[in-house]
Amino acid sequence: MTPDAPVPGSRVVVRYRLPDGSTPPFTDVIGVLTASGTAVTVQPESGDPVTVPTERIVALKALAPRPVRNSEIRGLESAAADAWPGLEQEWIGGWLLRAGAGVTRRGNSASPLRPDASVIDLPAVAAWYHDRDLQPSLSLPDRLLRPPAGWNLSAEALVLTLPIPSSTGPDTHTERIAVPDDRWLAHHPRYRDRPDLLTAVRDGVVTFLRRGDAAVARAAATASPTGRRWVGITAVATRPEERRRGHAAAVCAEAMRWGDARGATHAYVQVEVDNDEARSLYERLGFTEHHRYRYASPEGVTAPG
Repeated sequence: MTPDAPVPGSRVVVRYRLPDGSTPPFTDVIGVLTASGTAVTVQPESGDPVTVPTERIVALKALAPRPVRNSEIRGLESAAADAWPGLEQEWIGGWLLRAGAGVTRRGNSASPLRPDASVIDLPAVAAWYHDRDLQPSLSLPDRLLRPPAGWNLSAEALVLTLPIPSSTGPDTHTERIAVPDDRWLAHHPRYRDRPDLLTAVRDGVVTFLRRGDAAVARAAATASPTGRRWVGITAVATRPEERRRGHAAAVCAEAMRWGDARGATHAYVQVEVDNDEARSLYERLGFTEHHRYRYASPEGVTAPG
């Protein structure tokens, strides 16, 4: 690959020669570049990945990211809200309000998941959170809504997605467990007294992955209103002394295999924009940006961590 060639994570088109005698002699594949070297691997939007030896490649060109429709953003946000719902939920207009004991912004914020969410009853939202001793917080996907007057934005996050690659068989070094045990929780001590925040899911299923004591992750399979089934990968953590040994990539791959077996066709992760290490991991796995979101809180209010 030349220095200016597309890098893994890019959306590309590859034209390559078919075996001698084929008609036509060339074909194309469009998708996400997931590997390069003596061969390139491209993951199309649907179907199995395509691996092409470099000597057969006629042209390899980076493409602009596929435009994402607002309805797709809302659909994925809906699946993600079901995958991390907190402990209480209630609809107020087109907004789904979630409360989870104040642990994480994601589980203690209101999300605009229906088309009528352009109208928001701020007093009702604020009262709902105050009744639970929580400060009101809105999760605002880009392009959908602006923050209300007097509300401040913070904590920009990326939502990255990937069509699930075809399975290569289970990873015998990664264990799946139904509920987080002490070894799993050692990576996330904030949940030791509230494991119910981790096991909660709406209209879906959840599992926990552990690669020895080196790395862990949580996976939840839920569906968007359009019917597309997603697997959301969260709570990925690796012990500092075990980093850069492939453990995090392995638990993410196993999460996708688990999701694939439960009907998911696509995976997503959510990561703060300044988390360079996590972004690098997911980009190496082939994840690309779907959309961004930020949290809004009333002026002078600090949102949950």
